Amino acid sequence: MIKSSALCGLGQTGPNPVLSTLQYFRDEYEAHIHEKRCPAKRCAALVKFEVDAERCTKCGICSRSCPAGAIRWQKREPALIVKDKCVKCLSCITNCPADAIS
Repeated sequence: MIKSSALCGLGQTGPNPVLSTLQYFRDEYEAHIHEKRCPAKRCAALVKFEVDAERCTKCGICSRSCPAGAIRWQKREPALIVKDKCVKCLSCITNCPADAIS
């Protein structure tokens, strides 16, 4: 509506970035709005910060990368995130090679 009703070039092209992301990433927008989740795992407010024990390779990389010390890990055991200590920095998600944190 803005694009078609604007009288100047800026008004006509201003909506383009939003329209472009809607065109190519509509499913992500809908997941954020309707399902309250972030498929890209980049929105800390929408990530659960839970370790999937079946996917966890028990390597401890997430525990070593956590600056808050919020991940408990022992050899041959899946990691456990202590939610009270978690600062939602996303370092565990970024560094987990098994993509076991959701």
